[in-house]
Amino acid sequence: MTELGRPSTSAQYKLTARIECPHASGWIARIGGVIGEAGGVIHAIDLVQVIRGNSVRDYSIDASSVEHAQQIVDAVGQIDGVTLHSVSDDTMLMHLGGKLEISPKMPLKTRADLSMAYTPGVARVCKAICEDYKKSFNLTIRKNCIAVVSDGSAVLGLGNLGAAAAMPVMEGKAILFKEFGNVDAFPLCVSTQDTDEIVRFCEQIAPTFGGINLEDISAPRCFEIESRLRESLDIPVFHDDQHGTAVVVLAALINALKVVDKRPENLKVVVSGAGAAGVACTKLLADYGVRNLVVADSQGAIHGKRDLGDNDAKRWLAEHTNPNGEAGPLCEVIAGADLFIGVSAPNVLSRDDVQRMAPSPIVFALSNPDPEVQPELVQDIVAVMATGRSDFPNQVNNVLAFPGIFRGALDSRAKDINEAMKRAAAEAIAAVVTEQELSADYIIPSVFNRKVSRQVATAVARAAHRTHVGRRMPKGTDVLRP
Repeated sequence: MTELGRPSTSAQYKLTARIECPHASGWIARIGGVIGEAGGVIHAIDLVQVIRGNSVRDYSIDASSVEHAQQIVDAVGQIDGVTLHSVSDDTMLMHLGGKLEISPKMPLKTRADLSMAYTPGVARVCKAICEDYKKSFNLTIRKNCIAVVSDGSAVLGLGNLGAAAAMPVMEGKAILFKEFGNVDAFPLCVSTQDTDEIVRFCEQIAPTFGGINLEDISAPRCFEIESRLRESLDIPVFHDDQHGTAVVVLAALINALKVVDKRPENLKVVVSGAGAAGVACTKLLADYGVRNLVVADSQGAIHGKRDLGDNDAKRWLAEHTNPNGEAGPLCEVIAGADLFIGVSAPNVLSRDDVQRMAPSPIVFALSNPDPEVQPELVQDIVAVMATGRSDFPNQVNNVLAFPGIFRGALDSRAKDINEAMKRAAAEAIAAVVTEQELSADYIIPSVFNRKVSRQVATAVARAAHRTHVGRRMPKGTDVLRP
């Protein structure tokens, strides 16, 4: 919160206001004062022109919400002697025409260039691939390109928005792949939410891509879609909402356990949320050696005596977790827990709940934008706290995982992304934080730490080779270009 009691401003609500005022001393300070009193934060003031004794300037201002931005604009508009020419929403402007473009890797300036890139020379390349399918991974974009596929059924925390509304997220995902993993990615949002149709769509486009990243597909359908595609395709299929989250959670846990001096096999872990991320986190932590895992959904702890209907994911949880058969709501099963992982909903955990956890509790409250418990409420209780937000220490962000995972999978030409590769990715992320840097407020590296993708890619490629799903072993310097 700000000193005025307003929510903190954010670049996502940045606006640019074009303001005309008398070209005389004191006016910039006057306008800036009004913006400040309204809670806006000015980042830049750029002179556009001076005309007829007036100056026109662009003011770049951060607000805390759309409504707050309008309040700032209204306050400026009420200043006598000021003309407000225009106001632009910078986030909307960034998305005009989309965030991606396609550009060629080589120039076409001569007839010779054209004859090699297209007809007649391209015919020889087509025949080579026809004779040996594996050459498609070297002679086409498959070598370094994945599809980001979504049906728009679970977009961020917004729900079922449909395919068209999911596109901005998928475009953003493609940018992250390129920026952090040098992986070319293309968004493909499909106008169906039928499981069979989505599976068939991915199978039909598979010859174009070296991998498929499933994104924002609701549970439990996402489990079946991924499972069927992993069986039918010879390229890696990865549902990031599940496994990207799980990998980064495990990375954070590896380092958090060093801070509190505990071992995975001795932990009691309570997971709030039995959707895609909750199930994947549970499976990866079990693979890492955590024995006592209790998963709670909105109806309480999942156990063998509950009626779970036809939800295969929850039935798996009932059969493989909660060894002591604990029942009841989250506030009861949290007692004695060493670690809480929240991938559910805001404010489901209270200060009293955290006080009932084991000594030196670890809390990963990952619901975004509002966590399961506000960090300031429990900062004097927890030993380590992580959230999904960038304005608190220890942000659990999937961008630490998926670019490097796919980079390593593509470079090793992996047929799959298996548990060994995910665990290798988590360990690589954790290893970026040195012993000298490790602290309760720094258990996981920044998303802008360029070492992360390189180390994850290398570890994933080696794990793929070791577990025989990789079809080539890249040289160390080939894994990721700087």
